[in-house]
Amino acid sequence: MTTAQAQQLSNEQLRALAGQAGRDLEDASALEILQWAVDTFGSGFCVTSSMEDAVVAHLASRVLKGVDVVFLDTGYHFPETIGTRDAVEAVMDVNVITLTPRQTVAEQDAEYGPRLHDRDPDLCCRLRKVQPLEKGLEGYRAWATGLRRDESPTRADTPVVGWDEKRQKVKISPIARWTQDDVDAYVAEHGVLTNPLLMDGYASVGCAPCTRRVLAGEDARAGRWAGRAKTECGLHA
Repeated sequence: MTTAQAQQLSNEQLRALAGQAGRDLEDASALEILQWAVDTFGSGFCVTSSMEDAVVAHLASRVLKGVDVVFLDTGYHFPETIGTRDAVEAVMDVNVITLTPRQTVAEQDAEYGPRLHDRDPDLCCRLRKVQPLEKGLEGYRAWATGLRRDESPTRADTPVVGWDEKRQKVKISPIARWTQDDVDAYVAEHGVLTNPLLMDGYASVGCAPCTRRVLAGEDARAGRWAGRAKTECGLHA
């Protein structure tokens, strides 16, 4: 299928295409999955990155130079995360696009009260992550994530290519089958940029108020919204 043909597909046809690709590409390499995405969607495809590391952005840049890499600047990031974004933009062959919420943190505090993330983290995530991403993805038909099945039970069934029902887009997770060892090996082999916090006890890096270091024996995402039933920000719900 050509990019022009993919642009003409209805959402139902895109859903079917995603399902078939998920089955066909289950055993494909990350590069092969990304090559399929670029061949199918061209400029209608982007990568999203939390700047925990730049593995998927680096992989995608090997397939499409100057690929769009979408980053959500929530206003609550660690300085190290912003620094990683700036370094990725400076040294990698990608086009970093920074999305911001409708309100600044100060404006949100004025409307909802300070520290909304403590009182209603779901609403805070919706305002500062989910809504900006939905708007930022409007011009794309497909988007890639760095989700991996080994990260948590909620991600165990992540398809390498699936259908994002909420946004009506094809969702690609090229490293879904990778383990942390695979990530570490790729980073070492290619000198890929990673967030310095990963060397300081953090296994998953999100907004500073809602992220802590993990303890021995905890899974990679145990440091996110610790002490709460919440395990996802809503971007992948």
